Amino acid sequence: MSTTTKTRSRWLINLLSFFFLIILAVTGLMNWLVLPKGYQVRGSVLVSFRHFLTDVHQWTALLFMITIAIHIVLHWGYIRTHLKKTGDST
Repeated sequence: MSTTTKTRSRWLINLLSFFFLIILAVTGLMNWLVLPKGYQVRGSVLVSFRHFLTDVHQWTALLFMITIAIHIVLHWGYIRTHLKKTGDST
């Protein structure tokens, strides 16, 4: 894998993880602070929207965890090197 390909794949995974983080923040805050909780408004469009956002939030969380795992794999050499340096200094 060339340096350019590595750089592009790292940028892509970083952008994806940031995008998923933004979606998680927005859907989580809307469900927590904006939309009605429980069955206060039975049959309301807001309750349906809350359930939809909960599904989006959960699927986005799964995608975010996958991208973070890929991020760690792509940066494993850097992580390992710096962990060794930290362990040697003590």
